[in-house]
Amino acid sequence: MRNIIVEELKQTPTQEQRVEIVERKGIGHPDTICDSIMNKISIELSDFYLKKFGEILHHNIDKGLLAAGETEVKFGGGKVTKPMLLIVGDRATFLVEKIGIPVKDISIESAKKWIKENLRFVDPDKHVKYQVELKQGSAALTDIFKRKGEMKGANDTSAAVGYAPLTPTEKAVLGTERFLNSKKFKKEFPESGEDIKIMGSRSNGNLDLTIAMAFVDKLVKSEKDYFRSKEEILERLKELDMNNSFKNVNFSINTLDKTGRGIDGIYLTVTGTSADGADSGQVGRGNRVNGLISLNRPAGSEAAAGKNPVSHVGKIYNVLSFKIANEIFARISGLKEVYVWMLSQIGQSIDEPKIVAAQVVPGDQTSIEKIKREIAEVVDSELSNLNQFVNDLAKGKYSIC
Repeated sequence: MRNIIVEELKQTPTQEQRVEIVERKGIGHPDTICDSIMNKISIELSDFYLKKFGEILHHNIDKGLLAAGETEVKFGGGKVTKPMLLIVGDRATFLVEKIGIPVKDISIESAKKWIKENLRFVDPDKHVKYQVELKQGSAALTDIFKRKGEMKGANDTSAAVGYAPLTPTEKAVLGTERFLNSKKFKKEFPESGEDIKIMGSRSNGNLDLTIAMAFVDKLVKSEKDYFRSKEEILERLKELDMNNSFKNVNFSINTLDKTGRGIDGIYLTVTGTSADGADSGQVGRGNRVNGLISLNRPAGSEAAAGKNPVSHVGKIYNVLSFKIANEIFARISGLKEVYVWMLSQIGQSIDEPKIVAAQVVPGDQTSIEKIKREIAEVVDSELSNLNQFVNDLAKGKYSIC
C-alpha cells in the first residue's frame, strides 16, 4: 500500500485572498533560455540513449549559466560585439561497453536548435559561444541505472509540491506573456523581442500587469518611433479578454523609460533578449514547471530543467505533483483548491514515494470524509501509470518552464 494522505486544508483559497502576486519570465528571458536549453539537451540525449542502447542512461543537465554578451545598440540596427556564453554543466554517461557517446556534440547542437526555433534575432553560430562542462556521473548514482526493475530508484531524497487550479490572476499573467510572444503578435509588432517578463499584482479586484519587453533596435528608427510602438502595444493589450475576472486591468510597459534621453532612456536590444548585453541567466531562477512564479503558493526547491526523466525525482515529482493536483480537481467536484506534496527517499522506487499528501480546500457543501477515498484512488492511479508518464516526460511532452 502506498503512503497516501488526504486531508482538508483550512485556508482561504488564493483567488479569494486580498492580495496576490504572480510573475512569469517569457521565452526570451535569460533564465528561461537556460532552463529551456538544458531541458532540450536532456530530451535529445535521452532520445540518443534510447535509440542506441534501448534505455535512458544516467544524466543530469541541470547546471547551466548564460553569461551575457556585449552590444552596441543603435536605432536602425546595432551589433553584438562580444557573444553570449552558454555553459552546460553537471553529469552524463559518455561510454557504454567501449562505445563512445558524443555528449558534447549533442549538447551544442540541441542548444543551437532551440535558439533557432525560439529566438528570431539570435544567430546561434555568431552570437553564442558554448562551453560544455559535463562529466561522467558518480558510481553510486550511475549504479541506479544498472539495477533491475521496471521503475528506477529515486536518485535523491527530495520534495515537491503542485497545485490546481490556476487563479484568474495566474491565467492572466500566463496568457498575456503567451500572447505577446505568439507568432500572430510578432507578425503585428516584429520590433517586440522575446525577452518579456510580466509581474502581476491583484488587490481588491484590480489587476496590475507590469511588463518588461525588450525591443529590437534594427526595427526601431528613433526614440519617437519607440514610444509610438509602445503606445500601440498598450492599446492592443487592452483588447485582451480577461473573462470579466477583474474590476479593472492596468497595463504598464518598460516603466524605467524616460523621454529625451535617447537610447539610454529606453529598453532596446540588438537581438530581442537582454542576455545579448545586459543580464545573465541561470537554471532554477525562472518559472516553476507550470510556467509561473506565484508568491502566494508553496514551492519546492528543485529546478526540474535538465534532470533525467527516469530517476531524478527533482524533475519527476515536480511535474507529477501538478499533474495529480489537476487530475484531482478535474475528476472530483466540490473542491476549491488542491495541493499535492510528494517526498522521495533515495533508492526507493519512484512509484513508491515516502509520502504523498493531498490537501484540499472543499466547497461549503462538500464533506472531506465522503471524498477522501476517491482522492486517494486518483493519486494511486497516477502512480500506477508512472511508466507512461516518465516516457512522455522524456519526450518533452510536459513543459518545465
